[in-house]
Amino acid sequence: MSKENLNEAYLQVVRNKGAEGIDGMKYTELKEHLETNGELIREQLRTRKYKPQPVRRVEIPKPDGGIRNLGVPTVTDRFVQQAIAQILTPIYEEQFHEHSYGFRPNRCAQQAIQKALDMLNDGYDWIVDIDLAKFFDTVNHDKLITIIQRTIKDGDVISIIRKFLASGIMVDDEYKESIIGTPQGGNLSPLLANIMLNELDKEMEKRGLNFVRYADDCIIMVGSEMSARRVMRNITKFIEEKLGLKVNMTKSKIVKPNGLKYLGFGMYYDKIAKQYKAKPHEGSVEKFKKKMKELTTRSWRSE
Repeated sequence: MSKENLNEAYLQVVRNKGAEGIDGMKYTELKEHLETNGELIREQLRTRKYKPQPVRRVEIPKPDGGIRNLGVPTVTDRFVQQAIAQILTPIYEEQFHEHSYGFRPNRCAQQAIQKALDMLNDGYDWIVDIDLAKFFDTVNHDKLITIIQRTIKDGDVISIIRKFLASGIMVDDEYKESIIGTPQGGNLSPLLANIMLNELDKEMEKRGLNFVRYADDCIIMVGSEMSARRVMRNITKFIEEKLGLKVNMTKSKIVKPNGLKYLGFGMYYDKIAKQYKAKPHEGSVEKFKKKMKELTTRSWRSE
């Protein structure tokens, strides 16, 4: 609730820009809104009276033909979520695994690819590629809150996080409850996802597995096909039984490096250098070309 933290949260929300939530307030209007209502919002948070608005459901088409559901919180809710995330992130950064790269400060997909290449070149060239089915839509609130409570002992913080999880969704002016899931699109969701999946990281570490995780994209590298099958079986069981998440068995697979697409990259063996290297996957290249074509072939009207 400190002035410094709230001010930084405001600046970050404005930097992020983003669409309006269900109340139609634009990020450019947040300053004026906080000048008028800032003290009231702080008081509501202090007394557990703050009530998050439902998120606005936006459907984004996925390249494979499916649909990704994004939830757009109101600008005020994004501001409050950001204020929470700024305090919790440094606490959890100390707990997170070094092989987790998604949505973390000073970490990126390229580092994840480099780490995967190091493991492949150490001889762990059977890959267990686990696909979590609609991860953000299936997170169990009680399990997540239980995990958070191990570290965060402040009841007010727990209370507001639970409210955000259960704030509901607006789809075409119709309200739907959010009994499970954390809306993909909120400022707090990436951190909550990492808190949940850090449990998976700890389990893989305990089993001595080589893995790389970027948000809900996880690959495990082992030395033989037999090990890969065992790991696929055991880790799937852990994810489903202990974390209450769902593994998409049609998309999860065991592959050799040349059959892998990870974070937009493909792997290939360089015979001259005698090692595995990464290059943009042909599917990603095609997608990029298609996008460039769309952007550059629109008819320009000559004045």
